[in-house]
Amino acid sequence: MTYTAAEYDAGPIAFRYPRGNGTGVPLPEVPVKLEIGKGRLVREGTKVAILSLGSRLTEALKAADTLEAKGLSTTVADLRFAKPLDEDLIAKLMRTHEVIVTVEEGSIGGLGAHVLTFASDEGLTDNGLKVRTLRLPDTFIDHDDPMKQYDEAGLNAPQIVDTVLKALKHNSTGITGEEARA
Repeated sequence: MTYTAAEYDAGPIAFRYPRGNGTGVPLPEVPVKLEIGKGRLVREGTKVAILSLGSRLTEALKAADTLEAKGLSTTVADLRFAKPLDEDLIAKLMRTHEVIVTVEEGSIGGLGAHVLTFASDEGLTDNGLKVRTLRLPDTFIDHDDPMKQYDEAGLNAPQIVDTVLKALKHNSTGITGEEARA
């Protein structure tokens, strides 16, 4: 990301340095310029897609493991860029998955809002697609260990899984409400 930013001369560019260790791709011997506005698929599935931006990628992958164990095939996309959005990747995932969850450490009005606006403008939610956005709450979070702060904010793997299950109306055993009543 740093190399990409240093090579970009067409206008302003910004990126965040999260506290702690990041998750991403192995660093190459020779820096590689990323295509601005293009994300990448980290894991491919068919039912649920988690769109991660920033340091929540590890938690998105942990959530995908849990969802897979419950029989829910899960894609994880590392969007990398909030602006411009990778509209092609997002549209593809919205057309091929039942649930989309965005996960970011931004606030209301961030990635999730941009994804929802794009989906609305393109009519991607017209056929029952379930979209949920996970982000920092609009409240003060006391300084603490980052994992505890993310847990309080609802941005760790268990909360991602819970969001997906609620969207699908599953309970913790993986049985839908209709199946439970039968």
